[in-house]
Amino acid sequence: MSAEGRTGILGGRFDPIHLGHLGTADVARRVLALDRVLLLPSRVSPHRGPHAHATDSDRLALVTLAASSDAHLSPCDLELASDAPSYTSVTLERLADQGHRRTQLFFIVGADAFADIATWHHYPAVLDGAHFVVVSRPGHPAADLVETLPDLRARMQPLTRGSERLHVDATSAPAVFLIDAVTPDISSTDIRERVARGAPLAGLVPANVAAYIKHHRLYETRHLSRATS
Repeated sequence: MSAEGRTGILGGRFDPIHLGHLGTADVARRVLALDRVLLLPSRVSPHRGPHAHATDSDRLALVTLAASSDAHLSPCDLELASDAPSYTSVTLERLADQGHRRTQLFFIVGADAFADIATWHHYPAVLDGAHFVVVSRPGHPAADLVETLPDLRARMQPLTRGSERLHVDATSAPAVFLIDAVTPDISSTDIRERVARGAPLAGLVPANVAAYIKHHRLYETRHLSRATS
């Protein structure tokens, strides 16, 4: 994996990946002029319990399919290849070991998740491993974090739609960029529930992701119980 260019990182369980994830990646890429965004499925999330509903190989396959129609997206199995919990601080260290400069890394996260940043492993040092790009999620405006996380106010740079293609100097200290943008109101939990009751997934996931889920019978009720046992 080349370490050149401005690289975004969007991690998550991706169980399954959906258009909300892809919309978040696209907003961050456009506003910060990123060369690419890595889609990074977590193996074991320290924040969401030990089990995903789909297997690691299925989740990586779904991410690979979702990235296939956008040259700016790349699947990445860095966290899946490790037996350890998927801590952001460790992932950023591994990317640095691969030659990425921390000032060229942009860790993308939803505003709802970033609100709990003080609970993350190696906080606040984790914020020195990359720029953080915090994108609004439905009901969670990124701009509100200026007030709810006052200890980080000095790091924060609120951006607006008029700030598109912001060029950050490669030598600047890692910052927290706040992007208020509309992203699709979709959740993986809702998608799994829709599959279990046989509802369509049109408008929620890319068509090739929906086809894979159907073909491999992911998230059907009898398979959910097996995957989580």
